[in-house]
Amino acid sequence: MLISKTPFRISFFGGGTDYPVWYKENGGSVLSTTINKYCYISSRYLPPFFNYKYRIRYATREEVSEISEIKHPSVRECLRFMNIDSGVEMVHTSDLPAMSGIGSSSAFTVGFLNSLYGLSGKMAAKRQLALDAINVEQNIIKENVGSQDQTAAAYGGFNRINFGGAEEISVQPVIISSEKLQILQDHLMLFFTGFSRSASDIAKEQIQKTPSKKSELSMMKSMVDEAVGILCKDNFNVFEFGKLLHQSWLLKRGLTSLISNSQIDQIYETALRAGAIGGKLCGAGGGGFLLLFVPLENQDRVKDKLQGFLHVPFRFESAGSQIIFNGPQESYEKQDIVFNRG
Repeated sequence: MLISKTPFRISFFGGGTDYPVWYKENGGSVLSTTINKYCYISSRYLPPFFNYKYRIRYATREEVSEISEIKHPSVRECLRFMNIDSGVEMVHTSDLPAMSGIGSSSAFTVGFLNSLYGLSGKMAAKRQLALDAINVEQNIIKENVGSQDQTAAAYGGFNRINFGGAEEISVQPVIISSEKLQILQDHLMLFFTGFSRSASDIAKEQIQKTPSKKSELSMMKSMVDEAVGILCKDNFNVFEFGKLLHQSWLLKRGLTSLISNSQIDQIYETALRAGAIGGKLCGAGGGGFLLLFVPLENQDRVKDKLQGFLHVPFRFESAGSQIIFNGPQESYEKQDIVFNRG
């Protein structure tokens, strides 16, 4: 049995420029970090005692005899992609709920591929995991997803990720002092709005509107440079990061009407009135987790004003997807039965 542990991510700037329809022509860039909230996937070859070949457990339990019968698209296509012929059992658990803007579906795909590589006796490089997950989600399942979530989940860390060009994807860790990193983390707060949404539906409309949003997307890409510049200044002012986050959110919510709604706008305005400087919905938008940048002296007031919503403490992490347990598994073989007629 193997257990993979794969982090979720928070994207600060550049979201929307990681869709191939944009970056293959214009180039893209995001600034993001993975956080210490994880997707766990245990996988093993299923012992041959059952009248089915695949046992898949997530929010639903599936017990089927053929890969084609598996309803979970990522499980089905990852098994096909990895050419797994033996029976498999997969169990998924998670620290945070799905459809909430923290890259959960891509973390699942990356983590499952990582465990399947392990079952096959191989160790996948982080780049290989990212590219394989992108291929499965974009080209095989045909989901409306970008390329940042898979890359962040595979690599882990606080990174600038660039898209396009000869390399297609390159990951550049943001090198700043531990003191600056601590200050930035201390000013971030994460709240769960409770609204679930389909990122694919929102992304579909955003992709369709890409040709008419060139100016906005170009500005969002340039904000990555600006944010990295703020972090790397000798006279570092963390509040500039928060103000830029606010500007980016105002720009992003104008890409499509599905990104925000009256309830989300009201929550965000309440946070600003309570002392937050900036923030954004994580992921494609429409609901899920709200990230806020809040001065330390205002954080209790923000929590009080948003007391109807779950506050989720978090820290940055840097390990990416990893195998945290790899235990031996016995093989089973049918023996020929010989009857003694004497």
